[in-house]
Amino acid sequence: MIHFELIFVQGFGPFRQYLVNSSWEAVKKGESTCFFLQELSKLGLNSDMEVELRILQLPVDYREVKQRVTRIWEDLQPQLAVHIGLDASAKAIVLEQCAKNRGYRDADIRGFRPARGECLPDGPEVIASEVSMKAVSKRVAVEGVEVTFSRDAGRYVCDYTYYLSLHHGNGYAALIHVPPLSRWLPARLLGKALQVIIQDMLEELRKPELKASFAENSTAVIPARGNQLGDCSFGEN
Repeated sequence: MIHFELIFVQGFGPFRQYLVNSSWEAVKKGESTCFFLQELSKLGLNSDMEVELRILQLPVDYREVKQRVTRIWEDLQPQLAVHIGLDASAKAIVLEQCAKNRGYRDADIRGFRPARGECLPDGPEVIASEVSMKAVSKRVAVEGVEVTFSRDAGRYVCDYTYYLSLHHGNGYAALIHVPPLSRWLPARLLGKALQVIIQDMLEELRKPELKASFAENSTAVIPARGNQLGDCSFGEN
């Protein structure tokens, strides 16, 4: 019997002066050239799993994000949700280990700021992903692309989205920050790099101990444990 793994990959729309958001361009390029679908599907060739990929663009809008991320986890219950966001100052692809509940003071594209600058009232201060971003960053290799990891996702809509997804998905989410598109990093190369990274994340989550953990929680949406990890500090990058 064939079982399906649903993988959700999301980019963001335009914001501020960034009329072309590299996060969505990379997701589109990966999907349109079948990079994601073909390569991720290969993960199921030697098992009873097949990968189904869903992609979505979210606006840089706190309220819209909260509504749609909640629905994704309640309705679709993916095995992994990967959120891709633009970091205009980044020189490399950055894998974010954890998300923060408070400190959201910058307005979104509609001028809205979360009440008290927090994501979820009474939520844990920090939630960490079940994926070891440091380990992934050390394993993956894409020619011409540097991959690193971070413990501070920046307190804007990307970080906010990540926190919600980690909370509703019991830690089975990832946030990847990407630089703006450039001559050295066109959308096609960025899409290929994301495919390699997501493939590695999936392989890590297929480790027996993590598969068992997910199986226990796959029939219901359970809040994440809110890992208070010592390496997820509040210091700026």
